[in-house]
Amino acid sequence: MNIRNDRNPPFEVFSNSFSDIMFFLMLFFLIASTMITPGIIKLVLPQVDKTQTMNKPPKEIAISITKELKYYINNKQFEFAAIEPELQRLKKENPELFAIVRCDNAIAVQNLIDVLQLGSKTQVKMVLATTRKELLNK
Repeated sequence: MNIRNDRNPPFEVFSNSFSDIMFFLMLFFLIASTMITPGIIKLVLPQVDKTQTMNKPPKEIAISITKELKYYINNKQFEFAAIEPELQRLKKENPELFAIVRCDNAIAVQNLIDVLQLGSKTQVKMVLATTRKELLNK
């Protein structure tokens, strides 16, 4: 006779609340990931006294130059020679292409000018990203 099995009811786990929690966690991480991505490449930007704001264009790309002279377009690393063909390809996809150039303040000015000249050759509008001095000193 198996008397003990009759006394214990079957064990059940209700997972309805777990799916709600997972849904909210997924939403949180999706929103957080879109806000974090622009600053993945760590740079110390040049400083200016007064900044100028602008409206966001319909399509923009980010060009980053690190102090080790590594070049990135939208967080993907490129050799300097491969930047111009990539800009031409992106310009064909979107004629209103706009580039925000983020460079470390320790690089030589000539390296920045070389990248800006590539934008001029490919007719991609470029703007240099900077930080305000008073924000940095706080």
